[in-house]
Amino acid sequence: MLTKRAGLKLATAFAALMVAGTAHAAEKLRLLTWADYAPKDIIEQFTKETGIEVEVTLSNNEEMISKLRATQGAGFDLVQPSQDRIAGPQQEFGIYKPLDLSKIKTDQFIGSMLEATKKNTTVDGKVYGVPHIWGTDGLVVNTKAAPNVADYTDLCSDAVAGKASFRAKRPTLIAFAFANGMDPFAAYNDPKAYTEMMEKVGAKLADCKKNVKFFWDGKDQLLNAIRSGEVVAAMAWDTGGWKLNSENPEIKFVAPKSGALGWVDTYAIPAKGRNDDAAYKWINFNMRPEIAAKVAAAAGNFTASNGADKLMQGKLKDQFAESFPKAAIDNIKWYPAVPAGIEEIEGKILDRLKAGS
Repeated sequence: MLTKRAGLKLATAFAALMVAGTAHAAEKLRLLTWADYAPKDIIEQFTKETGIEVEVTLSNNEEMISKLRATQGAGFDLVQPSQDRIAGPQQEFGIYKPLDLSKIKTDQFIGSMLEATKKNTTVDGKVYGVPHIWGTDGLVVNTKAAPNVADYTDLCSDAVAGKASFRAKRPTLIAFAFANGMDPFAAYNDPKAYTEMMEKVGAKLADCKKNVKFFWDGKDQLLNAIRSGEVVAAMAWDTGGWKLNSENPEIKFVAPKSGALGWVDTYAIPAKGRNDDAAYKWINFNMRPEIAAKVAAAAGNFTASNGADKLMQGKLKDQFAESFPKAAIDNIKWYPAVPAGIEEIEGKILDRLKAGS
């Protein structure tokens, strides 16, 4: 039989073990993210440096919002929605918590990208997201066959008649608005003004339709048409242009004069995340240029880390440098949150465009 003193010692030791176990359990980061944003070697290095384990759940924008809504912002410590999926869901559902920017090494970010993302994720004066992975819509051009294509409206020039392509989707409306001297994002909250603007853009695209070989849907369809020379200039994603450039140096991704259209996947902290400290450590770790360069290589897109592009290896580094000098990065038009009703306005214009009226 245990003496009272021995029993007390055992109970004390057991309690200490329980506390230690709880502390260890707390040192886990539950990350909800996209495929390839948290490579195995990056996780291992983070855990080695910090002692924090990383539990990864792969998702997409719709699922992220759905999961956080279902739990009122619980279940994860850090999530990575696109920047246009933060302000609206936060106002409606309260699923995120404000970021403490004093805990983030903001000097590690590309300045213009950080400021744009902060602006687009601010609700009631508080910032809810900082940028991580980004990509753009711009122009993929066979520079030998179409040397003068430098902006979206050049897809309508006689020089590429019958050999141009773009999608009958909302990014095309946005792009052509900017290229024609309008600012669609500034009109987002004025449905009447936005409708009038989109009507003008729709009329210009209707005139341009004679130039279009086809409205592309699938990426492979477009890339094959550009490979064959059937299409010599198109509005498309940067990664597709760089892929073709690796095969044929005459094909390049060009950031348009009026600005590439940029999407950003962010870092945001759920309202009921329970390990904010680990979340901030992961953000700061991933924005270190040498780490960000490895993540960019895995994801195939670049990050908002200042200087990471210079550490990229091989062809992609050179392609990025050619497509995106600093002026082109600073000129990117970042998608803000989409207000209710906007897509309905756009849909009517696009339906007419596809119908040919």
